Amino acid sequence: MLFILLGTLFTAAGYGATFLISFWFRANGGSDIDAGSALGMALVGTLMGVPLVGWCAGRVDAARLAAVGALALACGYALLGGLRGLSPAYLPGVAILLIGLGWGMFYLAAPLALSERLTDRERGPGFIRFSAFQMTGICLSPILLNLGVAKYDLPLSTAFLWVAAVGLAASLLLGTFGLREPIRSSESALRPWVGSVIMIAKSTAIRPIVMAGLGGAVFSGMMAFQGSLTEGTGASASTFFAVHATTAVVTRLVLARKLPVWPRTPLISCLLGCLIAGLASLLGMPVHPAFQIAAAVLTGAGYGLLYPVIQTWAVNASPQEYRHAALTWFVLAYFVGIFGFPAIGGWLLVTAGKAVFVWLLVALATLELATAVLRKRR
Repeated sequence: MLFILLGTLFTAAGYGATFLISFWFRANGGSDIDAGSALGMALVGTLMGVPLVGWCAGRVDAARLAAVGALALACGYALLGGLRGLSPAYLPGVAILLIGLGWGMFYLAAPLALSERLTDRERGPGFIRFSAFQMTGICLSPILLNLGVAKYDLPLSTAFLWVAAVGLAASLLLGTFGLREPIRSSESALRPWVGSVIMIAKSTAIRPIVMAGLGGAVFSGMMAFQGSLTEGTGASASTFFAVHATTAVVTRLVLARKLPVWPRTPLISCLLGCLIAGLASLLGMPVHPAFQIAAAVLTGAGYGLLYPVIQTWAVNASPQEYRHAALTWFVLAYFVGIFGFPAIGGWLLVTAGKAVFVWLLVALATLELATAVLRKRR
């Protein structure tokens, strides 16, 4: 278990480093629009990686696929770190495509490898611990990289090369996990999952899948553009990352065994209420940095606890034979939000301003709440 948790921590650090891609573009003469468009290539990569894992996980151990994903992510950062500007124009896109491919493969393969080794009873606490390490890597990485760049004049290209080295270490850890804790698979063919959406749509699992897409858009918006949101205020993006991560990790570890037994609908409503309040608090950052702290705590507790809860819901609400398909669709929806939104969000932030951008995030979180609580009449 330790190997997959450490591998998750290091691979997630690679995704966390994508929050600095907008800084990299601006440092090289680009804008948030350029960064958002480039991150669209990461969406293309994930739309390649997630289906690949969904089909092949029956023939190849998901832990090995997660290791390949971490390696692809490392190659993307090695290429990005070797660039000396935006020319030639296609190379940053290729690097970010590899990062998206690797993160997409890992993001489905790692929880799938974990899920296949856990019982229904163990899956809830297991996913929560897994997501705690994941959130630590996602938020700790930009903090450390920002510190190195701002305080020690570390070039962003060198920082990305360090991320590549960490991704390589993650690949080795995940491969070791697959060797030390093997599973006996009886499948010899590719796993069909695309057509399973019809059966999944008839179950309650479709609701957490839709929520994953909406939540991914909210998360990418508040994290990827935090530097732009804090510009001209007394707040710091690193502070938001640190407080958000600390809140998310601590609450996940403390409540790991309690969350699965609490009533789901009231719990999700409460967590989304915290998320909405935290997003609205971002509007107060020009007034005082304390609003940013409040936003980080509320979003860290709200989104940080929400994700593993709806992930467990999506898997356990599906028939046994469709669980791998449900998890595949869940991750695919998440990535459509996480990498698809920045292109829209970056354009809106530049053309309409910060307030409109934040209110859009609030609207998406409210729609996610409606998806959770509104039920179709029988």
